[in-house]
Amino acid sequence: MAHYLITGAAGFIGARTAETLIEQGHTVVGVDNLNDAYDVRMKEHRLRKLQALPGFEFVRDDISDREILNRKSPIVNRKFDAVINLAARAGVRFSVEDPWVFLESNVMGSLNMLELCRQTGCPKFLLASTSSIYGANPPYPTPETSSSSEPLQPYAASKKGAEVLAHSYHHLYGIDVSVVRYFTVYGPAGRPDLAMFRFVQWISEGRPVRVNGTGEQSRGFTYVDDIARGTIAALQPLGFEIINLGGHEVITINDLIKMTEELVGKKANVQYGPPNLADMFQNWADVSKARQMLGWQPQVGLVEGMSRLIEWYNAERAWAKDIVTL
Repeated sequence: MAHYLITGAAGFIGARTAETLIEQGHTVVGVDNLNDAYDVRMKEHRLRKLQALPGFEFVRDDISDREILNRKSPIVNRKFDAVINLAARAGVRFSVEDPWVFLESNVMGSLNMLELCRQTGCPKFLLASTSSIYGANPPYPTPETSSSSEPLQPYAASKKGAEVLAHSYHHLYGIDVSVVRYFTVYGPAGRPDLAMFRFVQWISEGRPVRVNGTGEQSRGFTYVDDIARGTIAALQPLGFEIINLGGHEVITINDLIKMTEELVGKKANVQYGPPNLADMFQNWADVSKARQMLGWQPQVGLVEGMSRLIEWYNAERAWAKDIVTL
């Protein structure tokens, strides 16, 4: 049995990773500041499920505050087998509007957690990064060796900053580091600012389905359980490695809407608008490194995963229909 610290524990990926580790017999201290980056009711929903599990302890705190290292809190006074740093401000578009909060959370927060590892002797640090780091014109499917030096938005730039900080702590202090670059993730209780949740809610409730651009942009979607498995697999000693975790099924936004219509059983009222310059036109992961190094590959297909998301939405519809989707 191991003891883990997960930052961003009330977040989409953080909550599922914590659940999976606890199911495997481990214990987890989860840290989250429950910020309002998106509708906090979704975070509270995930957190209630976690707090019902034996082996989970919640600490409400902000990892971007340097004083977190000085406060008398469970994260400073304990030994962890790994720090799993999943806390982040996410969202390529929002980062254009307020880049400062992204730098504070994603760079300063990562630095503080690296310092925690150094100060407490924690041997392993895992950092959640993003496929957005690959910029405008990478090869497809995109391998980890593609350039990550031309980010298109402050969000991706902040993740690049966190990655290189992690490498410096690996070099200076011997901390074992895994950087997992997530491609678009979806599933039950997912982020309401992303397409999957929005389309399910909007089509289910008869609201207009807003699309930036022509809808021919495409994404490789990954089910959250697959991402949690890959994250946990990357906790093994690796030295310093950057590893893609992404979907094996790529679909255009237009085809995703058609699939959602069929699974929900209602037609969508699609409204097209101008493209957003912060968006990548395509992303598609080369996951051969994850397959070889971690023995990982996605298992949940898109139709099955979307069906699970819709099933969750229908079960929670009384409140999920009112979740704010900007």
